[in-house]
Amino acid sequence: SKVYVSEDAALESPLPQPRVDALAAIVEQSGADAVLFAASVLAADVAAGLAARLEAGLNWDLTDLVLEGDELVGKRPALGDTLLVDVGWTDSPRLGMVRSGALDPAESGGTAEIEQFEPTFSDFSTLATLVEQTQEESSGPSIEDAEIIVAGGRGLGAPEGFSLVEELAAALGGAVAATRAVVDAGWYPYATQVGQTGKTVSPKLYVACGISGAIQHKVGMQGAGTIVAINKDANAPIFDFCDLGVVGDLHQIVPKLTELVRAHRGA
Repeated sequence: SKVYVSEDAALESPLPQPRVDALAAIVEQSGADAVLFAASVLAADVAAGLAARLEAGLNWDLTDLVLEGDELVGKRPALGDTLLVDVGWTDSPRLGMVRSGALDPAESGGTAEIEQFEPTFSDFSTLATLVEQTQEESSGPSIEDAEIIVAGGRGLGAPEGFSLVEELAAALGGAVAATRAVVDAGWYPYATQVGQTGKTVSPKLYVACGISGAIQHKVGMQGAGTIVAINKDANAPIFDFCDLGVVGDLHQIVPKLTELVRAHRGA
């Protein structure tokens, strides 16, 4: 194993082209057979640019990766996100963009050779310059890093219903997440959206309040350690894959659960 390290200031920019130049050189120098990216807006730009530069195949939005013999096989949503399909590559290098949090971390303890790398950049890298960069403010922990997430869906009934979710999340010391339906309705910020068109999370505990469990949402949170679902619809798909399901009115259950958590933590 080898880790390439560069301290070139050009690579600190969120602009993709310098990274494309650097990665292309590393792939050609190392003979790498596969290049994997953790999904993000920047990674999408870099991966697409690298694929074009190397004339290589790129599979995106991967939710899993497995080796079948010598073949690398990925899984990704298809047909309107109604099912998961296996995808592969016909040639190398094989490029893939994996949903953040979709794969379990590798075991620690490995060793690798460290190699300093001095990239050279094409003239194309100078055609764009960074004008301004802003950071979106957040009142709570990031859902990507949270060990506990309480998420709300259409079953909350109205934007005001998120106060129940927020109170339970605060009691548990977790973050608040939302489904695409409520984000599209303007009930909650996009930064909290979990699912196919949002973020992929892998908390230790995921509490789903008023969420039906459509596959678009499932692919974003199925890596959670324990999934608890609260929904009045006993036939909701989420009950097919949750670890603990509670059928009932969340407007009565969630406040009681919050009260019990506070009492337990205060004991």
